[in-house]
Amino acid sequence: MQVFTTKKELVEFRAQQDGQRRSVGLVPTMGALHAGHGSLIKAAREANDVVVVSVFVNPLQFSDLGECDDFRNYPRNVEADAAFAESLGADVVFAPSVEEMYPSGTPLAWVRTGAMGEVLEGASRPGHFDGVATVVSKLFNLVRPTRAYFGQKDAQQVAVLRRMVADLDFPVKLVAAPIVRAADGLAESSRNQRLNDAERTQALALSRTLFGLRDGNFNSVEEASKALDASDGVRVDYLTVVDPQTLKPVDVSARPALALVAAHVGPVRLIDNLEL
Repeated sequence: MQVFTTKKELVEFRAQQDGQRRSVGLVPTMGALHAGHGSLIKAAREANDVVVVSVFVNPLQFSDLGECDDFRNYPRNVEADAAFAESLGADVVFAPSVEEMYPSGTPLAWVRTGAMGEVLEGASRPGHFDGVATVVSKLFNLVRPTRAYFGQKDAQQVAVLRRMVADLDFPVKLVAAPIVRAADGLAESSRNQRLNDAERTQALALSRTLFGLRDGNFNSVEEASKALDASDGVRVDYLTVVDPQTLKPVDVSARPALALVAAHVGPVRLIDNLEL
């Protein structure tokens, strides 16, 4: 396996693959790889001749363009990530610096995500999805993948990027892999590393509430949200049920529907979702 830190290395590698007409799977990540990322790499390995895993903590999708503790404290260990990716069959890890990805500083031209990027996570984190769409567009242009793999845990991200691919005519198939959960139900996330044992137990309230909505244990979203907010150590940002294609709110009894939650547990803001 090869580790590239520059765009030039990656572009030269891709030119070689083009000559051999090989399919390429891209798994974009921000590192701190876990079992959820592993499922994406495995899926890419099964369907493609070449697998590229990007490891890049993108400041554009954080508040204040990365001038925040969330960005500074985000776990980073490229060596461990590269070893993990290699163990699952990745051919390339692309791990650029911020200066390599944005050599002129904060870009002047961005991909705007409109109304779909302004609700839910976008309302809580203004500009977040514009930052995601911008960096993913750059990765698509650099890697030119046949398929790109994203986790369903970031359900709004998947919906936004599907629309971006369709609206901007990117020649790539976007593949969404199911959420990987620990045995106790907690959705795998790089941010889980920042939870202590007590906080991790408290975080189980998120998935418990989502499954309760699915199983009819709550009469309304409002009732479920109040119950979650009353859980020890949990502060709810939002809990909602939406149409999975448009992200517009629907009644809890509607089908198909997607329940999404964001909440603070200890120092960490966690998200989760579940198809109802």
